[in-house]
Amino acid sequence: MDIRQLRYFIAIAEEKQITAAAQRLHMTQPPLGQQLKIMEQELGVQLVNRTGKVLELTDAGQELYKHALHITKLLEQSETAVREIGRGTRGKLRIGVNTLSSAQLPQLLRTFNARYPGVTYKIQQNESAQLLRLIREHAIELALVRLPLELSDFEVISLQHEPFYFVAANAFEMETKKVTYADIQRYPLILPSTEGHGLYQSILDQFTERGLLANVIGECSDIVTLLEWVSTGNGTTIVPESILRLHREYQFQSYEIADSQLKFATGLIWLKDRYLSKAAQQFIEIIKEIK
Repeated sequence: MDIRQLRYFIAIAEEKQITAAAQRLHMTQPPLGQQLKIMEQELGVQLVNRTGKVLELTDAGQELYKHALHITKLLEQSETAVREIGRGTRGKLRIGVNTLSSAQLPQLLRTFNARYPGVTYKIQQNESAQLLRLIREHAIELALVRLPLELSDFEVISLQHEPFYFVAANAFEMETKKVTYADIQRYPLILPSTEGHGLYQSILDQFTERGLLANVIGECSDIVTLLEWVSTGNGTTIVPESILRLHREYQFQSYEIADSQLKFATGLIWLKDRYLSKAAQQFIEIIKEIK
């Protein structure tokens, strides 16, 4: 069995029809059906159950499909690695970023692009837990995530720790530029929930530790929508400092929280013992230089 046959089988397994698989592979149906029979004969086992027009994998077929995916992915990685040795600064940077860390990415990419203009990039924004999954699935290579996380199988560069600020619409007109959690509990809060319950709960814990009760009227997973609500007077919020710098166009006031121990920590992560593209390696080097 060769790599071509494995790719044929992957298409058959995923399309569940010879006709659809043949269309996907840009070939005619009879030769593909014949290749499936040849594979079954070579292995001495039935790989699919033929029920009408639908093909279902047998247990043996499931096992072959799993290994075929691994082998073809490994071959693709090998080909990419070899090509990039000669290509140098060409390639694609595939990086993920969680919503609240996104404020740091534009400047990092400007620095990277100035040095490596031939490299393009693909950015995926998601929650940190989902970014870990995307790295493991090879959809991205690097990610900017909120720390702490369980990262035993990842390499981590800690980037920065920044304070959180209390944010309210201009109409609130507080007399001071510093507030306490006791002050904040008087105002309706809409909290960011981009990390599932992690960040949301961390903010609430600041109130609980002081014997206070936050007046939470809602939560929002999209930081732009959250700031729009706040700037129009629909509530207040608590966000990292870098978010304020990135979204200066909104009409709001920000206030330092005098008695806060809450810090927003960000890290760049990638899997240990995983081949990284030249572009990813170059991005990591830039991070190390400016850290």
